[in-house]
Amino acid sequence: MADRPVSGEPACAAVAHPAAADVARYTDKYFTRTRMIVERYGDAEVTYAVFMRRPVLHTARLALEWLKRVMAEKGAALTVEERFAEGDWVGAGEPMIYLTGSFVALSELETLFLQKLGSCCVASFGAFQMASELPRTAFLAMDARHCAGTEMAELMAYAASVGSKAAARETGAVGFVGNATDATAHFFGQGEGLGTMPHALIGYAGSTVRAAEMFHDTFPEVPLYVLVDYFGHEVTDTLAVCERFADVARAGGLGIRLDTHGGRFVEGLDTQKSYAVIDKHAPAALRGYRSDDELKHLIGTGVSAAAIWHLRDALDGHGFSKVKIIASSGFSGKKCSVMALARAPIDIIGTGSFLPDQWSETYATADIVAYDGKPKVKVGREFLLRAEPKPTL
Repeated sequence: MADRPVSGEPACAAVAHPAAADVARYTDKYFTRTRMIVERYGDAEVTYAVFMRRPVLHTARLALEWLKRVMAEKGAALTVEERFAEGDWVGAGEPMIYLTGSFVALSELETLFLQKLGSCCVASFGAFQMASELPRTAFLAMDARHCAGTEMAELMAYAASVGSKAAARETGAVGFVGNATDATAHFFGQGEGLGTMPHALIGYAGSTVRAAEMFHDTFPEVPLYVLVDYFGHEVTDTLAVCERFADVARAGGLGIRLDTHGGRFVEGLDTQKSYAVIDKHAPAALRGYRSDDELKHLIGTGVSAAAIWHLRDALDGHGFSKVKIIASSGFSGKKCSVMALARAPIDIIGTGSFLPDQWSETYATADIVAYDGKPKVKVGREFLLRAEPKPTL
């Protein structure tokens, strides 16, 4: 049976970037009613101040491109005053943007504009933090499957690229070099998405080595990055893949991706052995107070710093020093800071954890601060008013 709309619901799909004619369907109803009232009683020129309640990176390009396009479709003038460059740090409560134009034209656009702005700014901040913590490590944005649709995926990929560029400017970080999907690869200067194989291919192939053979036969020109945790034999399967592709490995064309889940230790480790690995390679990481989360990232189950050092030791000990290690599984800013503390030898991190983990932090707000050039704002938001110019002495 074909899908049918709920009673009263139009039988058409939502669109990611509504045109001017469709905005009323997607905006808060009180904005539509405001537009109708202002049309009846007379338009005014208004200025909106846009701000966020937490520190972020200014990541407004996609939101502003949409706003400018829709205002042009309406035939309405728009003045945009961005107080920060893309990727600049913005403090909590600081006005980011002033928007000036027709109240009739702008009133319905607030909902959609803020949707495109807030989460982008927070995700950009998260990407910046991660790249800055591990400046010599490359990152891949693997967030697409965690996003609520393709519009969010576009916003998050763009945010990762902005945060990455900010980290490169400030710390010289390698940052995000690509992402998982073709649609947004252009944000990272790539022609297509990056990535090799999911766990599903290992299961299909029946062995890690066979999956690597199938991939390499099909895509011989693509770097061979192989998952090794499917069977719980991370070290054994890593060395088997390296031996099977010894020439590729010694030429630096092979990478091993570690994605062990948090329910078990990597092959060959337990708590005591993990302590020993970290004490050997980064003893300072164990000195002083460490929270439970920090200890888990250092010596716990899953992809810990100890697990990465353990795998590096196995590779180097068998003559495969040029094989890269790709780490994934829960790489947030906090986990990256622990990896930096342990000097973990990670070449590439695949992550979606720059996505905002508290959605309430992504709420951007817009308040009108002037009507026909006269400053006016609701009580308590006076901090949004433009500062009066200081008199010249």
